[in-house]
Amino acid sequence: MNQPATILRTGRKFDQVLEGARDVFMADGFEGASVDDIARAAGVSKATLYSYFPDKRLLFMEVARNECARQACDAVDMVETCCTPPEALTVAARQILSVILSDFGQKMFRICVAEADRFPDLGRQFYESGPMVVRARVKEYLEQATARGELRIEDFDLAADQLAELCKADLFPRLVFNIDIEFTEAERERVIKGAVETFLARYGA
Repeated sequence: MNQPATILRTGRKFDQVLEGARDVFMADGFEGASVDDIARAAGVSKATLYSYFPDKRLLFMEVARNECARQACDAVDMVETCCTPPEALTVAARQILSVILSDFGQKMFRICVAEADRFPDLGRQFYESGPMVVRARVKEYLEQATARGELRIEDFDLAADQLAELCKADLFPRLVFNIDIEFTEAERERVIKGAVETFLARYGA
């Protein structure tokens, strides 16, 4: 199937298709997800599914983009209700860690790694459709806080990446290697607190 230039994000069954595809991708992975199963889960015909997404990779990317865009908007909405950098960064770090440890985040990460050899562009496309959206929102806040004199940052791209990486400390490796699958609130808050304190030690005004 040839990849179209754009995706038609209209029609009453568009969200229905995305929800069904999300469930199937999470359960069966990218390669294991069949068009028949996705259409069945979405409650639509294959013709309807193809009218929206003639390429399964396009559908996978749209599922990732839709979910990550929602999470990014949630993070920004929460950050904008805060006043000081410690408060705003704590909210952002909590949201980033929540996404990393979520069932969606875990499974999407594993899918991209598992399909890396057969579909080398899949990981890049997922990153551009998903995590890069969240990164852009974090970068936007950092730029605004620096303009207000609340932070001292020159390289905003690096700073946004560093905050995200700090949020992966301890818990993410334990999750990836199946050492632990659940974490207490105290464990999460320990990582969040450490990430914010380390970030402010480097970039605080």
